Amino acid sequence: MLTINFHPFKNLETERLLLRRLNKDDVNEVLELRGNPETMKFIPRPLAKTKEDAMVHIDMIEDKIVNNVGINWAITMKGNPKMLGIIGHYRISAENHRCEMGYMILPQYQGKGIVSEAIDVVLEYGFNDLQMHSIEAIIDPDNTASERVLQKNGFVKEAHILENELYDGKFWDTVIYSILKRNFRK
Repeated sequence: MLTINFHPFKNLETERLLLRRLNKDDVNEVLELRGNPETMKFIPRPLAKTKEDAMVHIDMIEDKIVNNVGINWAITMKGNPKMLGIIGHYRISAENHRCEMGYMILPQYQGKGIVSEAIDVVLEYGFNDLQMHSIEAIIDPDNTASERVLQKNGFVKEAHILENELYDGKFWDTVIYSILKRNFRK
């Protein structure tokens, strides 16, 4: 079984991006991201309605890092601390060397290759630092933009599970994509 330890916290860098720890200064962007019905339409979770809701989300992310159960980074452009999105690993199954990767980006930054660039370095961290064997991403079947990003980054479709999650009176389908360490190409 793997030993998961996020301490010290590791920032990740790409050519354009710095992925850093979220903090209270990200509250407005977290509210914008988690409070936007458009960005949340494929995520069966309640909308953040207030700065307090956004701080609860930031605190939840921090708590997972402190307790070594999940890690998320704020996606930023190098030289600008403004958070553009969030990406990370969670639902870590240390005994199976598998985890889930999730991401969100503010609408004005979609379609610019930022998520793909962030996915690449987050996969590298997952496979090399965490020693994962496989990493999955779970999406709504209607989220074709996310599906294209995953396919572009080497993920393959594992399953389409029908109406397996009940949220807000509606049953949601789940599509699971994954990538194995041996198929990851940096």
